[in-house]
Amino acid sequence: MKKTIIAVLLLLLSLPSMAGRIVTDTVKSQILGADVPFNIYLPDGFDKNKSQSYPVIYLLHGLSDDYRAWRDRGQMQTVVDELIGSGECVPVVIVMPNAGGPDTHNTWNGYFNMPGWSYEDFFFQEFVSAVEKEYHVYGDKEHRAVMGLSMGGGGSTVYCQRHPDMFSSCYAMSPWLDNEGNNVGPGGEKDKRYYVCEAVKEHSALRFVEQADDDTKAKLRTVKWFFDCGDDDFLFDQSVRMHQLMRSARIHDELRIRNGVHNWEYWHTALRLALPFASRNFGR
Repeated sequence: MKKTIIAVLLLLLSLPSMAGRIVTDTVKSQILGADVPFNIYLPDGFDKNKSQSYPVIYLLHGLSDDYRAWRDRGQMQTVVDELIGSGECVPVVIVMPNAGGPDTHNTWNGYFNMPGWSYEDFFFQEFVSAVEKEYHVYGDKEHRAVMGLSMGGGGSTVYCQRHPDMFSSCYAMSPWLDNEGNNVGPGGEKDKRYYVCEAVKEHSALRFVEQADDDTKAKLRTVKWFFDCGDDDFLFDQSVRMHQLMRSARIHDELRIRNGVHNWEYWHTALRLALPFASRNFGR
């Protein structure tokens, strides 16, 4: 029996690792007037066959974080490697763009256009095309998804609302969907935190659904939606309200309320749900 166990262990150890790798790269932006860094996860075998195309996920960080957050604080590579290895997620390229930094009063944060920071223009006019040209992905709606946490969860939602032809699915974790009630605060006197708070209010994902006409609702139905928020999260009510609005508009979405707060423990777990969700909806 011992010999059998040892033989099995040796066999498992000899199997090839399914580990991907994370590369740091930059996109030169004329719109932002800067070289914008990003991290990108490349699955095992990515470099072996240049003719093979992969689906792509854009994974967005939250307020006060940057493109390194999902790698360093979210430990995303461990999760992705495990899910691809188990077959719960197809081999996929995951792009983690930069849209902020820790000094929110003096560093631009946010995924929307605002005075001095035309990030949405950069993302759709420069970033996506540059990344998808360099890394061999399908580059179509059916094989492109977006997801994120907090500010990135709200950004993911609004990106899919405003560009439903671009994404097959959206997974919003603890999303910051509106700032009408100053959930995150108005910031200082016209500093950079003030502008991101105003931009979230201006680009309210809740108001977008409330005001959507029939044609817009039909387009929103072409996206698969998932909202995931902790029961003790300070943004809890926004996810519940979004689900109610989507139901009233007859736009199918999934809502999960799990035990947790607005922190990395919750988002690390959420990623284990988000990646299989995106994977199931590729190519549909």
